[in-house]
Amino acid sequence: MTDFTMSKDAEGIATITWDVPEKSMNVLSFEGLQTLNDLVDDALADEAVKGIIITSGKADFAAGMDLNVLATLKEAGAEAVFDGIMKMHGVLRKIERAGMDAKTNKGGKPVAAVLPGTALGIGLEIPLACHRVFAADNPKAKIGLPEILVGIFPGAGGTTRLARKMGAMAASPLLLEGKLSDPKKAKAAGLIDEVSDDPMAAARDWVLNAKDADLVKPWDAKGYKMPGGAPYHPAGFMTFVGASAMVNGKTKGVYPAAKALLSAVYEGALVPFDTALKIEARWFTNVIMNPSSGAMIRSLFVNKQALEKGAVRPEGVDDQRVKKVGVLGAGMMGAGIALVSAQAGIEVVLLDRDQAAADKGKAYSADYAAKGVSRKKITQDKADAMLARITATTDYNDLAGCDLIVEAVFEDPKIKAEVTAEVEKVIGEDCIFATNTSTLPISDLAKASKRPEQFIGIHFFSPVEKMMLVEIIKGKETGDRAVAKALDFVRQIKKTPIVVNDARFFYANRCIIPYINEGIRMVKEGVAPALIENAAKMVGMPLGPLQLVDETSIDLGAKIARATRAAMGDAYPDGAVDEVIFWMEEQGRLGRKSKAGFYDYDDKGKRQGLSEVVRAQYPVSEDQPDLIDVQHRLLFVQSLEAVRALEDGVLMDIREGDVGAILGWGFAPWSGGPLSWLDMLGSEYAAERCDQLVEAFGDRFACPDLLREMAAKGQSFYGRFAPEKAAA
Repeated sequence: MTDFTMSKDAEGIATITWDVPEKSMNVLSFEGLQTLNDLVDDALADEAVKGIIITSGKADFAAGMDLNVLATLKEAGAEAVFDGIMKMHGVLRKIERAGMDAKTNKGGKPVAAVLPGTALGIGLEIPLACHRVFAADNPKAKIGLPEILVGIFPGAGGTTRLARKMGAMAASPLLLEGKLSDPKKAKAAGLIDEVSDDPMAAARDWVLNAKDADLVKPWDAKGYKMPGGAPYHPAGFMTFVGASAMVNGKTKGVYPAAKALLSAVYEGALVPFDTALKIEARWFTNVIMNPSSGAMIRSLFVNKQALEKGAVRPEGVDDQRVKKVGVLGAGMMGAGIALVSAQAGIEVVLLDRDQAAADKGKAYSADYAAKGVSRKKITQDKADAMLARITATTDYNDLAGCDLIVEAVFEDPKIKAEVTAEVEKVIGEDCIFATNTSTLPISDLAKASKRPEQFIGIHFFSPVEKMMLVEIIKGKETGDRAVAKALDFVRQIKKTPIVVNDARFFYANRCIIPYINEGIRMVKEGVAPALIENAAKMVGMPLGPLQLVDETSIDLGAKIARATRAAMGDAYPDGAVDEVIFWMEEQGRLGRKSKAGFYDYDDKGKRQGLSEVVRAQYPVSEDQPDLIDVQHRLLFVQSLEAVRALEDGVLMDIREGDVGAILGWGFAPWSGGPLSWLDMLGSEYAAERCDQLVEAFGDRFACPDLLREMAAKGQSFYGRFAPEKAAA
């Protein structure tokens, strides 16, 4: 079977159907592209064919390019990438011109695209080359060009066509933000042409009645002017100046795809269309050959998708999807867990010590649903149905029939032990018990359970409904069914899971805390807080360490510091950090919640700027470090913890280390994650840099034995630990 097939009917319409065998969604390969090219040639050469319709044999049109194809091209080198992209341009340009005379723009055959559902990436770039795009009235369908989100940009003409079709300003959210729309919004934006209950019938009618003028794209017509103005036009000039500032402001220069996209649009707008396509291909090649794009695609697409599909799920365990979940504790975390569970269609029992607290927890879901209704994201009926799934209660007996318990009570082992004992009096023998602790060892908490093999950690990040990562922690006695239950639950609520072994701070907090501490340590040393914060953002961190500790609260940091010091004794490494944290705590500067921290805040809690009070206590030194030293301190201190977690067996799969870092705390997404970043640096340089950092700043930068060994052998993390390598 081939990816594309064609049928011709008595009315002279050739219908090309895209239906990739054994795939749930269509993706384009170069073999498929060649088949499409041959079918288009056939239809254009056949005098009996009056027009062409390109559609899908599946419920959706297409999910995009097969990224494995791009990876194969990249391995062959820049010339192979450029040639491959130009081949795609050639096929799509053939569809667009459809046999019309180059001088008169007459004699072409109409080509329509019919989208039954979602059309993303190349799945929209092909329709954009057609003369008219018809979409089914399917509110669940998503239409757009999301390539920028995985480190590349639309390189098969989407960038050039959209900018020329809509103008740079209107196209920018679709290209630079990867914004997706349902069919009606896509039509309103000018992305597609028609939305219909029967798009095939509408397309057939249009094809049979189309005139020569209907086939000519604006950029192929005489006298074409770019909407909003080209770069040399006064209005266009201001658009591109603004766009450049916006891109650099948002990306801080570390995301190569955004800058390349803008360059392709700017340079392409100065030349004829076919030359613009060649410019687009060159910039796309530049991005593909940049190691950042490969790392982002691998972590944010390939690996993320693999984890969501159960790549680390124990084999031989039956489906463990959750039917009824009990959530213990109706505070912010418990309320969020109840919300996402009810959204997924799961029956929820939300339990707290008093009814008012339980009701307040349910009200969180009610407020969220009300906002969704007001913004027309959900209907009132769906909102009511979701809320009906949540029972707010103080009665442990209401937990009867739950197949999963998620405990989210106060971070106190005694309280958690009491709750565990109470719950186990009520739940069935098969029920899995999960704790949402972020710091307490799972194996210790499991001692309060009669069934430690059914006890597991499920660590959510706050706010639950927004954060995509869920960290699943195996205790020493946790069994496979508990792991499978946790993974299936996370899949149900549409989050991305990672599974790690039990250890202090697990994986995420193990890496986040050193990042925060390094920032605070630099404040104590006299490094300018503005340099610390901006260095972090300029290397791709979403928040500087000082802003992050303000957001998470300084008293929480002080509490963790005291507990860690008590556990580690003389081995505790962060005394210098504690001096700052404890002083802040004494001053009542607890972060955003107290409207005072490393930053000052107004009465509404809006951040005003870095605090002069902190600056007075810890004066800025006259000599300031180089930017790269600050950035390396902030990134290495996280990345080396990721290596140690792998070395210690806390991380069992390097994919989880990178995906978890990006989704959990925003580790420089452009890098693909901490282990990918070290691979970019090269193990030899990374080990050498560790030695330099140790000499300058201390033993916390000591090169892990694993990294040192890899440096000696010239190995990379993905070269040594990628799943296919581990299986070999």
